[in-house]
Amino acid sequence: MKRFIIALVFAALIFGAASAHAQTVYDRSYSTIGYIKDDGTVYDRSYSTLGYFKGETVYDRSYSTVGYIKSDGTIYDRSYSTLGYVKPDGTVYDRSYSTLGYVKPDGTIYDRSYCTIGYAKGIRKEWAAVFFFFNRF
Repeated sequence: MKRFIIALVFAALIFGAASAHAQTVYDRSYSTIGYIKDDGTVYDRSYSTLGYFKGETVYDRSYSTVGYIKSDGTIYDRSYSTLGYVKPDGTVYDRSYSTLGYVKPDGTIYDRSYCTIGYAKGIRKEWAAVFFFFNRF
């Protein structure tokens, strides 16, 4: 019994360490769809790694480059073709400057018609835009 309790505590510690400082990403119904840690690691709802935000580079789970986020909010694919833009106010545009949606300061994510599509509280707006609008993972 003592070994079981120790194993249970150890498992809880490992899970807790993996989720430390991870912000939850929700869909419109508040169902968890993933997590993004402060260090840029992106997980799905089962805590399987989807990818990483490291500096300006976006990587998939195998550390292959899938895109870039520049400091001016421009989002590029791996070939440096422009995918879109995230403006300082949180408006997200595609490459033709058509509005895709909005990332609000409270973490609410809206589509172009202002219908709520998700929530990403405490997550950088550029990361939330890549997660919700540019499907880099």
